[in-house]
Amino acid sequence: MRIAVLGATGQTGQFLISQALQQGHAVTAIVRNRDKLTTAHDNLKVVEGDIFSEENLKLHFKEQDAIVSCLGFPVSWWYGVTGYTASMTAIVGAMREARVNRLIAMTSWYTHPDSGTKSSFLIRFLLLPMIRNVLNNMYEMETFLMKTKDINWTVVRPPGLRNEPATAKEFLTHEDYFVPDANGNPVGNSVARGDVARFMLSLLNSNAWFKKGVAVTTK
Repeated sequence: MRIAVLGATGQTGQFLISQALQQGHAVTAIVRNRDKLTTAHDNLKVVEGDIFSEENLKLHFKEQDAIVSCLGFPVSWWYGVTGYTASMTAIVGAMREARVNRLIAMTSWYTHPDSGTKSSFLIRFLLLPMIRNVLNNMYEMETFLMKTKDINWTVVRPPGLRNEPATAKEFLTHEDYFVPDANGNPVGNSVARGDVARFMLSLLNSNAWFKKGVAVTTK
């Protein structure tokens, strides 16, 4: 399959590209600075692009089968976070122009403002307030996609990310803002980045989560 990857130089993006190439996909990595991606492969094309420009992105989206976004934006105390919505607006517009219909994008657990009430004390009262402006913009992006009817999108929501390779662990999924146990409490609080990449790539051959958000972790 031909896939274009955004956020390819990030930690999760690098795991995803490596796995995609191992699986035989033809990958176009759209990056801001090609020097930051050192992976070399016959099936890897690295191009410099502007994730906020529909006109620029549509050039790289042509003839792709799917777009995969591992984009992430840091907390900004002074100006807020707008990167998720700004980039997704350009991505969806470019997909329409390039006639690409499949999108897989990564956000996080607890993007909905009311979804963290059952998380642990430290997460609820320390971590979530610290990153709330990031989560809010992720939620705004998710809301934008929910109103997008002509694209087969899937939003993948992992918990905290560990910079570790993929495992063979079974996935736990839930159509919500976290994965609950039998009592409705969150299952764990972190997952390997390699496993998130593994799950995102598995969606290329599945329509189970079309036009849905899915929280994911591993057993």
